[in-house]
Amino acid sequence: MPVWLQIVLPILTLLLGGVAGFFLARAYFKNYLDKNPPINEAMVRAMMTQMGRTPSEKQVRQVMASMNVAKAESQVKAQAKAEKKQPAKKVKEAK
Repeated sequence: MPVWLQIVLPILTLLLGGVAGFFLARAYFKNYLDKNPPINEAMVRAMMTQMGRTPSEKQVRQVMASMNVAKAESQVKAQAKAEKKQPAKKVKEAK
């Protein structure tokens, strides 16, 4: 095996492994955070209390609802983006 190939091949392998590992880790964490959101009603109450406000149940629910709406909008955008990447399938017409 030539010397230049012994030098280039390990470097290329490390770069490709690093890129693949980055995208796999990113997909894993994105999926994990979708399934296990990092904030809940107790945390919202604690944050509002730390800011010097006495949170009512209505305020806590409003904050959670706004976060859920934002999450749903981001999922719709991601789905639309994924659909744009996939070519449209042709549907055969029945005659």
